[in-house]
Amino acid sequence: MGKFEPILQTDRLHLVHFTEAHVDDFAAMNGDAEVMEFFPATQSRDETAALLVRIMAHREQNGYSLFALHLKPDDIFVGFTGLLLTEFSAHFTPAVEIGWRIPKFAWGQGLAAEAARACLKYGFETWALDEIVSFTAAQNKRSIRVMEKIGMQRDVADDFDHPHLATGHWLCRHVLYRKGRN
Repeated sequence: MGKFEPILQTDRLHLVHFTEAHVDDFAAMNGDAEVMEFFPATQSRDETAALLVRIMAHREQNGYSLFALHLKPDDIFVGFTGLLLTEFSAHFTPAVEIGWRIPKFAWGQGLAAEAARACLKYGFETWALDEIVSFTAAQNKRSIRVMEKIGMQRDVADDFDHPHLATGHWLCRHVLYRKGRN
């Protein structure tokens, strides 16, 4: 085992709590314009470090948060997947969101869906959540494909304009997918 204790495991991944030790790999991923294509901007190392603090604080406050993903057996960082409480003003909030981000070198391998399935199970079985949502810019076909692969469902009536983006911003329109506990 590597230096991080897995909280969840899949066939190919260890899902571990984020720590300060992740900041360099996390910042490299968040600074990649292709990875961040469907976000308003890339993130600097300082912005990523601040995000890391918020992720760890979320875990302390709520018990769950985003997990860093590490490949078995070499412990290489391959992004994140996990659960976050979403409280911005929208017709479906507050809600627990599942999200993911994978560095470009690991795209196309099914890692986001593999980790997301484990996180859905974790949310429903460990935290007894009734529903988990996911959302992304309507143009983000890769994330939409992951949502569909993990069994989430979309009702176009749920689509919304993200309140943190200006009206008319090219990423403003978001699709919403949901999955209830079976």
